[in-house]
Amino acid sequence: MKNRTSVMISIVLAMLVASMDATIMNTTMPIIAKELGRFDLYAWSFASYMIFCTVLSPVAGRISDLFGRKHVFASGIILFLIGSLLCGLAQGMVQLIIFRAVQGIGAGVMMPFPAIIAGDLFPIEKRGKIQAFFTAMWGLSAVLAPLLGAFFVEYMTWRWIFFVNLPICVLSFVMLLPYKEVYTPRKASVDYLGAALFAIGVSLVLLVTVMESNQVLYGILGAIILVIFYFYEKKQTSPIVPLPMVRNKTIKWMNINGFIGCAALFGTSSYIPLFLQKMAHLSIFMSGVALFGMSVGWMAAAVPAGKWIMKYGYRTLLIIGNALLVVSGATLALLQAENGFWYIFAVMIIQGVAFGLISTVSVIGAQQFVAMHEKGISTSFLMFSRNIGTAIGVTIMGALLTKASGFMDGIHHLFLFGFAGSVLALLTAFFIHDKPNEEEAKSVQIV
Repeated sequence: MKNRTSVMISIVLAMLVASMDATIMNTTMPIIAKELGRFDLYAWSFASYMIFCTVLSPVAGRISDLFGRKHVFASGIILFLIGSLLCGLAQGMVQLIIFRAVQGIGAGVMMPFPAIIAGDLFPIEKRGKIQAFFTAMWGLSAVLAPLLGAFFVEYMTWRWIFFVNLPICVLSFVMLLPYKEVYTPRKASVDYLGAALFAIGVSLVLLVTVMESNQVLYGILGAIILVIFYFYEKKQTSPIVPLPMVRNKTIKWMNINGFIGCAALFGTSSYIPLFLQKMAHLSIFMSGVALFGMSVGWMAAAVPAGKWIMKYGYRTLLIIGNALLVVSGATLALLQAENGFWYIFAVMIIQGVAFGLISTVSVIGAQQFVAMHEKGISTSFLMFSRNIGTAIGVTIMGALLTKASGFMDGIHHLFLFGFAGSVLALLTAFFIHDKPNEEEAKSVQIV
């Protein structure tokens, strides 16, 4: 029990700093860019973090399958700490972008482990409650980040948005030390070339979402490298992404569903605050509080999700979750300029329930439908699919907003896109099954 308590505290603290760092920059970056100069590089302070965080998550999950969770997770904490220290000391925008990449590597290594370690430590019926607790950290960060960002800029210096991470990371690392790992890693060689091909290919594809020119070239190069990666992996005895796992139809459709659902509406949190600030004239803090509705709904669905799986199965719950996502998408597509805080808060609760069901049920499924030694890569690959979907969805929504003739026209266009995507996600949920077929069962061990 002491083992569990210690590692849970470590995980929660690591999640708190990583989630806060992803949002606190939104309110403070204009001040930082004004002091450091090179405003033309503004977007790269976000992009460098996002790209490395997204790319490293599945790689970290796979390495933890081979070498164990504790050491890989600890290395992520240390890298994030170093990146935070360097960001706080940055003397120019180029330095900040490079150091944000170091932070992103650390965050990418840390991010999969709450779900992975929870899968090692807790039975199915308790994992929903644990996942809901992790979600609470994201909700807390949505409220704390604007407050802390405003406080540091007003009374201290923006550099403290990074320095504040240092004691929290140290405490997270210390609390991890007594943890005695329950997972026994399967010894195998690391597919370093496969990891490099995967990282380069995905990075080039993600550049399409942030570059203002040559997007097609980056996309084509990324696609070519990923094709090379696929054929290379087929020949490996210990691939970085085990292909039998990817061919599992249940796992495949859970990943597709997560990708489409996040592309459709997970980017809502990037544009709702802008709408509330511009049309309802709310403060940065209050527009962030509106997003807390998603955390409320998410926790309400995630806490009992583990027990619901035992009673209703994965497929039924994912269909219900995606149907609720369609409802939230339709409600946002009907958004009017006069709609204020409580309208948005109510919609966010519905969307939170939807994503709470989809996310928690999919994570548990990603762990239950693979062999024990593939839990790490399966969990982290699901998160990778969601992150890629979110990055693409946010980019498309941004383009729809900026190219519209007026602000509200852009808001309507981007949420119509979200609604259409949520309908497509719902259709994919019907392809998910509660058990693998006979062919899959030969290569996949249910644990």
